Amino acid sequence: MSRIGKKPVALPKGVEVTVGAGNLVSVKGPKGELTQKVDSDLTVEVDKEAAELRVARPTDQKRHKAMHGLYRSLISNMVEGVTEGYKVDLELVGVGFKADCKGSVLEMNLGYSHNIFMTLPEEVKGSAKTEKGKNPIVTLESADKQLIGQVAAKIKSLRKTEPYKGKGVRFVGEQIRRKAGKTGAKK
Repeated sequence: MSRIGKKPVALPKGVEVTVGAGNLVSVKGPKGELTQKVDSDLTVEVDKEAAELRVARPTDQKRHKAMHGLYRSLISNMVEGVTEGYKVDLELVGVGFKADCKGSVLEMNLGYSHNIFMTLPEEVKGSAKTEKGKNPIVTLESADKQLIGQVAAKIKSLRKTEPYKGKGVRFVGEQIRRKAGKTGAKK
C-alpha cells in the first residue's frame, strides 16, 4: 500500500483550512475556495504552528489505507489549486479547425457541418489562441483539478484523435500512436 497518506500537507501563507461538521474540509486561498467531504473513519488535524495538515487512519485495514492516501492526495490537490491553480492546454489538429472563447462560451469548428458551442463551468476560465501557420490552442484554467480534467476530457471527446492522420483534439505535447495506412497492390 502507499505511504502517501503519512506525509503531511504543507500549508503556504494565505491558505486557510477548516474542518467542519461531518469531516467537511474547506480550503480557502487567493485563487478561490474548495470543499471536500472526507470519509468519516479518517481524522483530519490542522497544525497552525507548523503550517501543515495531517490525515490519520484508525487501523491498518486495506480500506483505511486506501482512503488514507486518497484523501491526503485530494486535500493536497486542493491546497495547490487555491495557491497556484491548474492549467490545461488543448491543441486542435486538423484543416479548418478553429476555436474562439467569448466569456464562458467556447465555440469550436472541428470539421463537422456545424460549430460546437460549449458553456464552461463558472469555476473554469477558458481562452483560445490562433496563430498563423500553427494549430489553434484552447487554454483552460481553474483551481479545481478534478473539474478542469473533466472539462478537458469532454472537449477531447468531441473529436477524438484518429491514428492515421492524427487529426482531432489532443493535449499539447501528447504523443499519438500513428498507424500505417494502406499499402499499394503487391505483385
